[in-house]
Amino acid sequence: MRLTWLYVPGDRPDRFVKAVDSGADVVILDLEDAVAPSRKEYARRAVAEFLTQPHPVPVTVRVGELAGPELLADLEAVARAPGLSGLRLPKVQAPGDVVEVARRLDTPTELYCLLESAVGVESAYQIARAHPWVTGIGLGEADLRADLNVTDDAGLAWARSRIVVASAAAELGPPAMSVYPNVADEAGLAESCRLGRRLGFLGRAALHPRQLPVIVEAFRPSPAEVERATELLAALEEAELRQSGTVVLPDGRFADRAMVAAARRTVALAARLG
Repeated sequence: MRLTWLYVPGDRPDRFVKAVDSGADVVILDLEDAVAPSRKEYARRAVAEFLTQPHPVPVTVRVGELAGPELLADLEAVARAPGLSGLRLPKVQAPGDVVEVARRLDTPTELYCLLESAVGVESAYQIARAHPWVTGIGLGEADLRADLNVTDDAGLAWARSRIVVASAAAELGPPAMSVYPNVADEAGLAESCRLGRRLGFLGRAALHPRQLPVIVEAFRPSPAEVERATELLAALEEAELRQSGTVVLPDGRFADRAMVAAARRTVALAARLG
């Protein structure tokens, strides 16, 4: 169960190994916004070289925007690399964008779609279902803020919920949050993660390794949450033996099988984090 995704500029190969060793669940080598146009070709060569072999954690690549001039060169450089775990597709607008990228790939590849415009958010469910290789969707909130002309998190609440709903409807599981751009504001990051967790997100992308432990702690189930989840699973298992459809827990909560997935996720995440 992945909680943290760490971005690294594709033209900074000196940081690649450090990123792999950072504790992040996934490393994202960025060929899009983090790389200046004059450095694109150098970044492609650096990323392709690093992906000539697998690494201890999954390494994915954010390619150039789908309507931009760098996409085909990015795909040509990394798509067949043995160390590639997946692609992040920026500025996805419609299902056809995803289908077109998949058509250009030789082998099944995990595709994570970033929705960064009003048009993309409106098509969230269709994008999530666009191709069997889609493993997740998320927001690119910097561009989305500009497109929607919003100035704070309150203006993103509906779009965030739309992504959570679309991801669940497409059976992709809870989505991860977009990056928190102020790497020095750890308190703000923690509070933002707690808000995202309440909305249904699980985990978050990061711009700097110092953000990783903050994200983990914000999404770590509390002992009380683990206790309630464990109790619920035990009660539902007992109800199954009694062939009863529902059960009332000792604290008065009404439980049914629809709650099992969330309870299992809580227990599994707690076990993984220790």
